[in-house]
Amino acid sequence: MRVAATVKRRYGQYCGFSRALEMVGERWALLIVRDLLVGPKRFGEIQRGLPGIPTNILTARLNELEESGLVSRRLLERPAKGVVYELTEDGRALEEAVVALGRWGARHLGEPRPEETITQDSIATALLTTFRPQAARKATLTYLLRLGPVEVHAKIRNGAVTVGRGGVDKPDLVIESGPALRLLMAHEVTPTDAIARRLVRIAGNPKLLDRFVEMFRI
Repeated sequence: MRVAATVKRRYGQYCGFSRALEMVGERWALLIVRDLLVGPKRFGEIQRGLPGIPTNILTARLNELEESGLVSRRLLERPAKGVVYELTEDGRALEEAVVALGRWGARHLGEPRPEETITQDSIATALLTTFRPQAARKATLTYLLRLGPVEVHAKIRNGAVTVGRGGVDKPDLVIESGPALRLLMAHEVTPTDAIARRLVRIAGNPKLLDRFVEMFRI
């Protein structure tokens, strides 16, 4: 049985920005969009990626996003079972706004708060938001990032990046780190210092860490 969506907040203004907030301005809504930009997910996968979201709120938000035409459900083909949520074409059109907002927010991160966690989707989105196409030029590189139990990868091809959850075959460079990765991407420490101070560990050519911080920069 579907849970009825909560009444949306309305701003009483004939304005594109106001309309956008009516559609995705409720708490958790844009985080759901963020995670679905990485790929389709089951209900439980979305919930695990958003620690702290109550089940009834996640249900309500998904219903609202469906009613707004931003999210749809798809029945998985056999042998898989269940239903996944995925962004519609209109929902995927939010990527540019999500990336821009994430890039702006990254400048205000500071140190992680005690209750804050890192998820695959948050790191994958961080790679999307900090990627600088002009720095990539014609690079053909694959990076694998490990932050504790979290693994994500980034493939750079012809000035564009695609990111994904989990490992990848034969990455050009493996980067292992934690929250200190932010210092590197913000250019608060150099790649050489980050390695020397063991803020990051790498497997591969150290010069590719220099390329990483050129292409992924807060």
